[in-house]
Amino acid sequence: MRKGILLVAFGSSRQEAHLSLRQFEDRVRSRFPDIPVRWGFTSGIVRGKLADKGKKTDSSDKALQKMLFERYTHVAVQSLHVITGNEYEALAADVKQFEDRSDGFASVSLGRPLIASEVDVPRVVRAIMSHLPPERKPGEAVVLMGHGTWHAGDSLYDTLYEAMQAEDSNIFVATMDGRLTIESVRDELLNRGMRMAWLVPLLALPGRHVQNDMCGTGPQSWVSILDAAGISTSCVVRGTAEYGEFADIWLDHLAEALDQL
Repeated sequence: MRKGILLVAFGSSRQEAHLSLRQFEDRVRSRFPDIPVRWGFTSGIVRGKLADKGKKTDSSDKALQKMLFERYTHVAVQSLHVITGNEYEALAADVKQFEDRSDGFASVSLGRPLIASEVDVPRVVRAIMSHLPPERKPGEAVVLMGHGTWHAGDSLYDTLYEAMQAEDSNIFVATMDGRLTIESVRDELLNRGMRMAWLVPLLALPGRHVQNDMCGTGPQSWVSILDAAGISTSCVVRGTAEYGEFADIWLDHLAEALDQL
């Protein structure tokens, strides 16, 4: 038996994001010191940008092909996705191909994303509460930025939103896609007379979405949308993979995947 771990993220071409990935990988290696670790990036655009910089990266499919060629027999795949959306389902399909092949791995398993079901929500709430901006003052809002998706898994953001509101009514969840928009959160902040909001990523990496869509200077960025409404903002540019409490959730899901091999 030769075990291996494949970590899979959307990816990013930014140096800050790769530092986050390295920190997460160090946590994985510390917890599972005897199992080699590989990476796969799901974004073809990101892989192309990194290739232009002379950095070779693999898709999840290609990474699994390489591990099969290197004679790994038992592989646990751990996604750094937040919910069970379209990208996670595509990853699951890649993994299943290697499960069904006659020349595939003896065993391959897929770890759950950060929030796979309502069962994960209380622990994610605790992680969020542990990593709120320490400079935040009473009465200031926190807006969590999720990716969102037009997929049934998007409802998990609603579940998280309700749980966060029960914990702290000044914490909100919005997504780039899906039902929970920044415009609806903006209107709620105005209705409550709130004039200061911390923007915090609910994304594994501080990549393009954080730098441009959340904190950028363009008219459609979240900072610009809130500023135009008279709401001051402050951006946190750290992904969840950098924080121990979030990382531990993914690591526990990886441990479950390894147990399934």
